[in-house]
Amino acid sequence: MDGQFKRLLLQALFSPSSAALGRALKQHRINAPVSDFLPLLPAGLKERANLLNNTGNLSVQFESLQEQGWRWIALGDPDYPSLLASINDAPGVIAVRGDPEILNAPGLAMVGARNASADGLDNSRRFARQLAGSGFVVVSGLALGVDAAAHRGAIEAGQTVAVLGSGPDRLYPPRNACLASRIVETGGALVTEFAPGSAPLPAQFPLRNRVISGLSLGTIVVEAAIKSGSLITARTALTQGREVFAIPGSIHNPLSKGCHQLLRDGANWLESMDDIFQAFGDFHRSIEAAGISEAAPPALLRYLTSGLNSMDVLQERTGLSMEELAGQLSDLELEGWVERVAGGYMKREGSFHP
Repeated sequence: MDGQFKRLLLQALFSPSSAALGRALKQHRINAPVSDFLPLLPAGLKERANLLNNTGNLSVQFESLQEQGWRWIALGDPDYPSLLASINDAPGVIAVRGDPEILNAPGLAMVGARNASADGLDNSRRFARQLAGSGFVVVSGLALGVDAAAHRGAIEAGQTVAVLGSGPDRLYPPRNACLASRIVETGGALVTEFAPGSAPLPAQFPLRNRVISGLSLGTIVVEAAIKSGSLITARTALTQGREVFAIPGSIHNPLSKGCHQLLRDGANWLESMDDIFQAFGDFHRSIEAAGISEAAPPALLRYLTSGLNSMDVLQERTGLSMEELAGQLSDLELEGWVERVAGGYMKREGSFHP
């Protein structure tokens, strides 16, 4: 049996029993009879051995997915992402479509509500764009809402990685298929630990979430209800020894309650890129060595004086439409360059630009 196909079979059998599979692969037993691996299956998973009765169809799926650009990387392989390999329950095998090297680049996860508010979607896109522009890879789950907004924002300035909660041939949700293709086309990657044919079952999303946080230096929660998958991702990130950030929101927004709970529990307050660099503390030098840096001061700053700058005056100085000007000022506020005050905007301390 072909070695790569054996890895697919083992993925189908062992996921999520990653530790046992990882040990087996690292012992170079990939070409041993499948029966040799069955004793490693934990209780409750041995029924997966029934998949072996249909290996012909599975082999056809495997070959078809290879033609679409999917490849399988086993724990212990040189190109298996190092951050993910360091967690206790790392997947034994992951399927990757796109550039696998991007999985070893410094990444930050961004998660949040599927039914996010307009502010939540806007924050997701803007922060993701700023992160990607500064050299981070944005990692998320391709879901509707915050995930999709984060992927789209990152694509505008850099790369992003989408971790699936289903098999590589069962992309979910289907309406994000074009977004998934765009992620790959722009140098990012799609990742899943689930075998072909695996439907997006509810029990698989917590497993997906540990991979999202496991690939990342830290996890940003944009909006989340008290009981949500996003908070599960945040807690998983903490158990993995990673940073957690939460964006504060309106006390009237029920989707802010999860973020506020995280902040009460000690998560990093996130308003601008400065908060991210400050949170890493001793890691700052390592981040700089990896090519991560704060973006250059935006051109719009040169039109702001040290005092109050009204919208009317700024429009006259820049020649921008009011809609475009408002959008750029909103970006500057989110990125920490300016502060909105009564009557207009003021530069924040330290953001002088001639």
